[in-house]
Amino acid sequence: MTIGLVIYPELCHGCGNCVVACPINSLRSPEVAGGKGPTEDVDMVMMVDDGVIDLKNPNHCGKCGTCVESCPVNAIRLEQVEETE
Repeated sequence: MTIGLVIYPELCHGCGNCVVACPINSLRSPEVAGGKGPTEDVDMVMMVDDGVIDLKNPNHCGKCGTCVESCPVNAIRLEQVEETE
């Protein structure tokens, strides 16, 4: 088992704090780095889709926990997950 991001969509209210806080997302999008959020999917770790956070590319995640700390409703967490091949 390894540590990875786990999303609890039933808790998420789509604020996007985690998307903007993620340093990997900020490196991939000038809009995110400016605090606006992504305007398109440019290989982002996560994005808000239909009002709920969605992991787009969890393998890009650096597991720094910044997104977890930025979530006001604990809808995203770093937890042990099963490794996929």
